[in-house]
Amino acid sequence: MNQKDENLETVVVGGGCFWCVEAMLSQFKGIKEILPGYAGGYTENPTYKQVYTDQTGHAEVVKITFDTRLIMLEDIFRVFFLTHDPTTLNAQGADVGTRYRSIILPADDEQEKAAILIKNEIEKAAIWDKPIVTEITKLEHFYPAEIEHKNYFELHPEAAYCQAVIAPKVLKVRKEFTDYLKK
Repeated sequence: MNQKDENLETVVVGGGCFWCVEAMLSQFKGIKEILPGYAGGYTENPTYKQVYTDQTGHAEVVKITFDTRLIMLEDIFRVFFLTHDPTTLNAQGADVGTRYRSIILPADDEQEKAAILIKNEIEKAAIWDKPIVTEITKLEHFYPAEIEHKNYFELHPEAAYCQAVIAPKVLKVRKEFTDYLKK
């Protein structure tokens, strides 16, 4: 492993539609790659159509590869908890179903401790009116989504969902997290 690789880490999170999560988090410095996919369920190699039925147990998630010299895991978790509603069970806005649940899938004990620490920090700060229901479960398998889901917002800004749902979230992120944004 070369020096550059030692500074890269990956974590998997889901906070509703993976198109939204990818579009928001891709704005941050230190984020090297975001790969949409499926995790947290029991069906092997699921497809989007299968996950959409809510019969696979999987959530729509993103696998984030980031440079620890530029952004800390704890900061990714803070941004995650503040860019979606972690208090709604199996839903984000009009997107309803277990596939849209709030979930963090840590790769190891350290990531799990960091996720719990930041979840508790956010709860203590009373940012949300209701308790956080984000599931924190060790990652067993990550299945990449079909290629048409990668960079969806970037490639389809004219799509109705992108204009109505994703664009306002991206603008909010750009406004509220200026210190973390890529130049």
